[in-house]
This record gives sequence, C-alpha cells and structure tokens, in this order.
Amino acid sequence: MTFDLIIRNVRLADAGPIVDIAVADGRIVAIDPFVPGKADEEFDAGSNFACAGFVDAHIHLDKACILDRCAICEGTLAEAVRETSKAKSGFTEADVYERASRVVEKAIGHGTTRMRSFVEIDPRAGFRSFEAIKRIRTDYSFAIDIEICAFAQDGLTNESDTLAMLDAALANGADLVGGCPYTDPDPQRHIERIFDLAEKHDVAADFHLDFSLEPDRTDLPSVIAQTVERGWQGRVALGHVTNLSAMGLDQVSQIGARLASAGIGLAVLPATDLFLNGRGHDRLVPRGIAPADRLARAGVAVAIATNNVLNPFTPFGDASLIRMANLYANVAQLTLAADIAAVFAMVTSGAARLMSAPYGLIVGAQADIVLLDCDGPSAAVREAAPVITGWKRGRRSFDNGPRKIFRP
Repeated sequence: MTFDLIIRNVRLADAGPIVDIAVADGRIVAIDPFVPGKADEEFDAGSNFACAGFVDAHIHLDKACILDRCAICEGTLAEAVRETSKAKSGFTEADVYERASRVVEKAIGHGTTRMRSFVEIDPRAGFRSFEAIKRIRTDYSFAIDIEICAFAQDGLTNESDTLAMLDAALANGADLVGGCPYTDPDPQRHIERIFDLAEKHDVAADFHLDFSLEPDRTDLPSVIAQTVERGWQGRVALGHVTNLSAMGLDQVSQIGARLASAGIGLAVLPATDLFLNGRGHDRLVPRGIAPADRLARAGVAVAIATNNVLNPFTPFGDASLIRMANLYANVAQLTLAADIAAVFAMVTSGAARLMSAPYGLIVGAQADIVLLDCDGPSAAVREAAPVITGWKRGRRSFDNGPRKIFRP
C-alpha cells in the first residue's frame, strides 16, 4: 500500500512496544509493529515517544508580550488587572496579531496542537483584539486548532456595553463565553449573565474564579448551582480557583466530588498563580496553586495551562506546556509514577477532555502527532523533554531539528 506518511520506530507509552504509524488523508490508518508499504513521507522516530500533541486549555493571546507597556511594582492581581486594562486601550488589530503570532509560533514549536484563548471584549478593547485573534485562528489552522473565548475581564454589571459586545462576538465567530466574577461588584449577577449568553448561543462557559488564598471568599457554589440548574454539565470550565490551595484535604476532596458530579473542569495555571499569590508573606510564602492531582483523582477534568506570557500577570513564559507540567510536578512534590502520568494527561488528554475535544493516537483519529526526545510520558514530564517535530492532520507542521553535540 501507499500512504501519505509513515512514522517508523515510535513509542506510544512508557515501556511500550516500538510501532509504526501510517497516515492517509489526514487520519491514522494503521498502528502496527511494522506497516508494510511506502509513503510520500517516511520518518524514523528513533524509538522516541509520540503523543497527539499538547493542549493548552487556558491562554490569553491578546495581552501577551506587553511588559514594555506596563509597570510592575506590587506584583499583585489588582495591579495586573489595572495595568493591563490601561494598556489594552492602545491595542491595535495589527499590534495584537503580531504579539499573538509570536506566542502561537512558540506554542507550535513546543508541540501544542490545540488551545483555548481568552480574548477581552469591552469598551476599552473594542473588537480589535477579537478580530486579530480570529485572523490568527485562520492563519495558523495548518498547525493548531484555536478556540476563542469572548471574555469579560473587567466585569459586566458595572459596564452594560460589555454584555452587548460579548453577545455580538458570539454571533460573529467566538466559540464560547468567559467571565470573571471577582472583578465585578455583583459576582452572582455576573455569573448569571454569562450563563444567559452561553444558553442563548448554545456554547460552553469558562470562568476565572476564586483567585485568592481565602477559603471562605468563593463564587464556586454559584457556578456549580447555575451549571446544574441550566443543564450545562460538561460545558463549564474554571481557571485558577487558587483558594483551594488554602483548604484542608478533606474539604478539597468534597469540592472535587461536587465539581466532578457537575461536570465542571478546572485549569490550573502554575506560572501565574505562583507569581501573584502570597505577596503578603515575607517567609514561608504559600504556593497558591490548586491541587490538580487530588482533583483529578476525584474525577475532575483537570488541565495545566499557560495562562499569560510576558505581561503583568506572568512576566515570564514561552508557551511550553511540558515545561509547565514539569513545574507543577515540582511544586506539588510529586514523584509516584501514577502521579507523573496524571500530570502528563493534564497537558494532553485531560486538557482535551476539559475542552470536550477529541484526543489520542488511535486508528481513525486525526493525525495530529508530536514527537518528543524521550521514551515515554513519564520521562517527558520528569525531564521536560525537548520536542523534536510534529504533524497536523498528517502534514509536517514544524521541526526543531535533531540535537547536535560537537565533540572536540
């Protein structure tokens, strides 16, 4: 037989067998120890590990790479919101496109094949960022699938224009709607309005929630109640929920069971949550990261994600999800093989589950394939393994080249 692509000598699991993957018409048609036949492209994986690529379930492309426009003096959430709000008034469509494309190209090179980007839409940002990210979604579709979440960063009840603008964006290409109750003077009403928009347009909802270290200051019960009342199970995700890091294990387990029952997923954002939390402590600074591993054990769809890159929320970053997985495993002090495997899932299959997206290297699946310089998912996390090359729908989408060491 003749195929479009055969990747030979590839490993799909820790200590798994070496196999070949054959691709035709953008889909995987065979996975066997040896696939006979020829292909337009053949690639020898050298016994390295392949997966279906990384999935970034929570990123802000519109406000990436703006450190030169913002002052960071306090390193707090309030300052980050304030500085970014001022900066976005000056965003242009071309400016957002240029900055976002830089981040997307880095993400592609780091093996990301799918992402969900929040885009702020309000009287200051207008639709400029939205139009730019729509172009990004189209222009980079050869390598990555991008979902656009129309997002109300600065509140709803305090700005009536934002609601109408979100409504318009959802009618004009946005894939889902996002809210941020902690910036709104009426968090409960904010949550209800976001759900109203989700119902009207039949889309998912994604909330930035409970971004503090105060266990008793929470909007989570409202989101859970609205999810169940409106039958939106499996279509709601949360980001941050850092106050879970300040709760006892029994309470975390109880909340995890409630989230799993309501079909609500959670994206944990290590870089941002580490940077912004615990600023009032001069010693024994709390990490402020929700215990994703414990929530995953409770059945919650959990993702580890990038969130922000080079802005007041996170003045670091390169959109590498394997680096973020390694960071989380370090901070959470994980070492057991099962826990490390779960962390890998949080940047791959678990993140796809949160987004209700297909995922996996199986016969019949879309041929999104990323090759890493390691022998399995555990090594990928432990070593923050380099990404070698990748294919999107069976077409080579990027290549980082083989490692070269020049001996004397």
